[in-house]
Amino acid sequence: MNLFVRSKVTVLGLFLFGCSGNSPQVPTPLKTHETHSLMKCEWGTSKFDLCAHASETEKIEALIAAMTLDEKLGQMAQANWHGDNTPQLIREKNIGSVIHSEGPTPGPHVADWTTKVNAYQTEAMKSRLGIPLMFGVDAVHGQNTFEGAVIFPHNIGMGATGNFELIQRAAEITALETAATGFHWTFSPCIAMPEHEHWGRVYEGFSEDLELTVKATQASIRGHQGTDLARADKVAATVKHFLGDGATQDGIEGGSSVLSESLIRERHLPPYQAAVKAGVAAVMVGFNSVNGTNMHHHKKLVQGLLKDELGFGGVVMTDWDGGTRYGPPYMAINAGVDVFMQPVNIDDFFSRAKPYVANNIVPMSRIDDAVRRILQMKFKLGLFARPFPRTELANQVGSAVHRAVARQAVRESLVLLKSKPGVLPLYDHEPIAVVGAHADNTGLQSGGWTIKWQGRKYGYAGAMSILDGIQTFGKKVEFSKTGCHRKMKASKAVVVVGEQPYAENYGDSDNLDLPQKQKDLIDGCKALGKQVIVVLISGRPLPIPETIEKSDAFIAAWLPGSEGAGVADFLYAHHGFKPTGKLPLSWPSHYQDLPLAPQSQKAMFPLGFGLQDY
Repeated sequence: MNLFVRSKVTVLGLFLFGCSGNSPQVPTPLKTHETHSLMKCEWGTSKFDLCAHASETEKIEALIAAMTLDEKLGQMAQANWHGDNTPQLIREKNIGSVIHSEGPTPGPHVADWTTKVNAYQTEAMKSRLGIPLMFGVDAVHGQNTFEGAVIFPHNIGMGATGNFELIQRAAEITALETAATGFHWTFSPCIAMPEHEHWGRVYEGFSEDLELTVKATQASIRGHQGTDLARADKVAATVKHFLGDGATQDGIEGGSSVLSESLIRERHLPPYQAAVKAGVAAVMVGFNSVNGTNMHHHKKLVQGLLKDELGFGGVVMTDWDGGTRYGPPYMAINAGVDVFMQPVNIDDFFSRAKPYVANNIVPMSRIDDAVRRILQMKFKLGLFARPFPRTELANQVGSAVHRAVARQAVRESLVLLKSKPGVLPLYDHEPIAVVGAHADNTGLQSGGWTIKWQGRKYGYAGAMSILDGIQTFGKKVEFSKTGCHRKMKASKAVVVVGEQPYAENYGDSDNLDLPQKQKDLIDGCKALGKQVIVVLISGRPLPIPETIEKSDAFIAAWLPGSEGAGVADFLYAHHGFKPTGKLPLSWPSHYQDLPLAPQSQKAMFPLGFGLQDY
């Protein structure tokens, strides 16, 4: 490739390649700046310049050659769009990507969200080089930050289905609804294999089983990304949290994982190998340490194993604030991290990173490699051709078609652990008592990462509670949050109990029992002579043998999401449905048996258990 020197380079940003679609096109003012040697493709004065017909690689190299260090570090930075990070500041700081996280939402309508995305993207296009922003979000079980989107069961429930076509379809719908609200990138799927019920992220993993996790990972990536990331209804997927996050000692979020080389390669690496082979766009490193080194700084595993050995060519990113919380950011950069999620302390990242590059502690080649990967991702997403949201997708968010798929996922995710003869299925003509606050609260039934980071303890728009679902079948449904009472005519009681919503370390707990008030609900219904069907809402198996023994039927419902009618489908054997769900994790008998070794004889129910008939 011929090299040449040019003393002045003018830039027109996006108009080098043109825009398409209905979204506004923003003229980028011409500017000049001194530069060094460029490839034959130059980031030049108009779309008729050499770059107009250059390859993607040539365009990327021309951009890198034209960038200042500040612009490169800006591309590596991911800022929040809340608070002081206005569109103008995002432009001035040359920020490469934006995250929507806990905080005020743009509004109740899809158009509110895409309008805000447009405002930020418009400013990004006015920057000197006109590089478009990427917008990322934790859409981990549907576009769960948008009230009105379809919320699927969390991954533990999806793993229980064992239905990989359904996992792919759920990811396709999540991708579409995420893209419709303006995002290009989801920080999902989590492919941890939880080994300890104390961990607050158990429900984010598909299973403790390696084969199931690998297949679910592949299905999820296919669903999110398809075969062309530039399609309007696709988003970049992110597998997380590399590496061994489900294997920390005592199940502590961000704790210490002690892993032998053979254990890493035989158990923890295969899902990432499958993800790389499937073309996943991004990998997020974990808060945990492996053998004493935090994963954000683990050069042997990130640069050495993931990038060099596995050949991962996508983007490696930090978790929240991970670039500065464990030490100077140069350590993470040199370890192979490319994107720094620093939502509320971007300036701290810049000020702490820049001197180390200037002093060559971080080689410029490592900075260029990171920026190259980021720009490649933006080209694959089609952002240089169409940077603005795909408004034609808006009417599909929360659609009946999408909800039907989520409802199927719910009924297939439920695991029947116990059922005495004649208890299930229910029939529409028989009186049924429904008991417990979890029965009529879509927030409680959905868990963490639902509308809010820690979930909500009250309902949200567009969702159907378990009670609502039961009432679509049962003609004589009697409901009480506080328990069965003598005036109830029903001989059967569906008692819905479970955990409160939580996410990440807020779910780390040594208390894995049900509250006494919930146990009292079951005891009260039994005392009145009713057959009790317990529906457990939880993000993990709970060692509650006494409760299971007292029940006449027991259903592990996990965190079903927005479609409570799927639970009713299961209870009433809708359209001849029979139970299909199987345990994605072994079910402990007693707290003191934790953690259970795989296939432990101490398990009350083994991995893969699930009654297949009532």
